[in-house]
Amino acid sequence: MIHDRSNTRIPAPCIIDTGIVVNKRDMFQILKDLGRVRYQHLQDGQLHAEGEGYIMEVFADPERSTLIANHTIYLNVYSFDCLEMRKSRASESYFDLIQDERKVRLIPLSNPLQEQAPRSKFDAATIEAVVAEVLSAKLDADIDLDDGMMPF
Repeated sequence: MIHDRSNTRIPAPCIIDTGIVVNKRDMFQILKDLGRVRYQHLQDGQLHAEGEGYIMEVFADPERSTLIANHTIYLNVYSFDCLEMRKSRASESYFDLIQDERKVRLIPLSNPLQEQAPRSKFDAATIEAVVAEVLSAKLDADIDLDDGMMPF
């Protein structure tokens, strides 16, 4: 009996709370929503730097650097071989970005569940009213300019 393996697909990985992520897109997906973090830079197991910062940008570019300075963090997933998702003894999530003997540990200080609520403050009616007001003001300004009035 011959089995056709071309129709057999291996399911994509499913990692929940702990595990190692090597796919750059998956690393990007996890990191982009972290927000405020405490970071630790470890080299050969020795702590070299630590602090708090805000993740300003996550990107994938083999020609750019990961930068951590002045409480801002710009993460390039190409700077690391993998991301290890872990939990502390207190069940707090943290993320280790690993490249050879270098590890950048990111410990979230913000909670995406709490930070999503303020975003929903503006409903469609509020946004529509603001857009209508802006368009009306622009139309009034255009009419004034057409009548020869100077916009002082």
